[in-house]
Amino acid sequence: MDLKGKRVLVIGMGKTGVAAAGFLLGRGAEAVLTDERPLAEFKEALGSLGGRCETRTHETGALAGIDLIIPSPGVPPANVILEEGFKRGIPILSEVEVASRFLKKPMIAITGTNGKTTTTTLLGRVLAESGRKVFVGGNIGDPLIGYVNGSQADDIAVVEVSSFQLLYTEQFRPGVAILLNTTYDHIDYHGSFEEYQAAKERIFMNQESGDLAVLNADERASQTLAGRIRASVRFFSSRSNVTNGIFLNGDVLRLRDSGKKEEAYPLEMIRIPGVHNMENVMAVILAARFCGCPHDAIVRAVRAFRGIPHRIEFAGEKAGVAFYDDSKGTNVGAVMRALESFSKPTILLLGGRDKGGDFENLATLLKEKVKEVVLFGEAGERIREKIGGMARTSLSPTLKEAVALAYGRAARGDVVLLSPGCSSFDEFSGYAERGRVFQETVKGLPDG
Repeated sequence: MDLKGKRVLVIGMGKTGVAAAGFLLGRGAEAVLTDERPLAEFKEALGSLGGRCETRTHETGALAGIDLIIPSPGVPPANVILEEGFKRGIPILSEVEVASRFLKKPMIAITGTNGKTTTTTLLGRVLAESGRKVFVGGNIGDPLIGYVNGSQADDIAVVEVSSFQLLYTEQFRPGVAILLNTTYDHIDYHGSFEEYQAAKERIFMNQESGDLAVLNADERASQTLAGRIRASVRFFSSRSNVTNGIFLNGDVLRLRDSGKKEEAYPLEMIRIPGVHNMENVMAVILAARFCGCPHDAIVRAVRAFRGIPHRIEFAGEKAGVAFYDDSKGTNVGAVMRALESFSKPTILLLGGRDKGGDFENLATLLKEKVKEVVLFGEAGERIREKIGGMARTSLSPTLKEAVALAYGRAARGDVVLLSPGCSSFDEFSGYAERGRVFQETVKGLPDG
């Protein structure tokens, strides 16, 4: 891919956009930057690029003379510049697509509605425990395009990719591709569940017979999808035995691979709660063994792993009430997985900015596990309409007030779980800030 002399419009001046601009400048391209937010907010970012980038206002006029568009993750297809660029026939490629064309090392890519970050992080640690030098990034941490702009000194790249990034791929080809699950999410972005699912499945689009595709056997669409994939397919399942893959068998995870000796991994090595995390570990084992990681190294790394911040993270205890931070649970599927992790009576904090979630799907879990739902943020009223009489509900305008209300309603032995099922952008800059505020609020609660 020759970028020299090309004028490339980067939409979005966050971390990924700035990394993309730096990469383009290093390849002899002209980088043009635009963002919906005022350009004055990006003085520091622009300064880091040495003032070598042109900036344009966020309107269709920004497309003048543009040869290629790179949208940052999260820029929706309905963005006016993207829509106009598509009409004009200007190529649109995601940052990971461009980066992958310059990546010199083998790549493992992980996507899914839930569990991407946990799986990506843990797989990186397993590979490191096995003696590999690993880059871990993409949709978490450092953007892939920033990595390829450097020395690429690692042995392998483990990359989290979102549906937003996959939507604008053409040649993206990971040697190992993992699709953890696909549940109802980002409908506000993609327009329909079918479009969202199709974007996720693009992770396998360019794989060949020597590559590995990892699928969740418990998802209805997996068998049909497997028939369209050219790579070798391996399944994981928490519900049934699989003949070519890994599954739960009593107190072990049993790995079966055609023509190879069966392996067992002790269930007790997994120190993070929930069936969904067991499934994440199974996907990690399939990828790690394909890459030649020893059994013992996998067990050591999994046993040492304590999860990631804001994903069912213990946030403290007050007067016998346990608080858990699942701020990263921004869709209904994540809320379901979080609730399934607890057997004690639970007060659920739900809300934020709505993404079109199907909250009706919480019905069974709300009736079985939830003592009360405290709704907060922009989506509070809509969620209350959706869940109706499934559980007792209360409304609070802010997260801090919701925490205080939940604590007042809780009894010793209860769990207060923040698993919002919504994005955080009504009140916070992101899920991490929301999680930090939750944890700080918990610490400030009275002891009695």
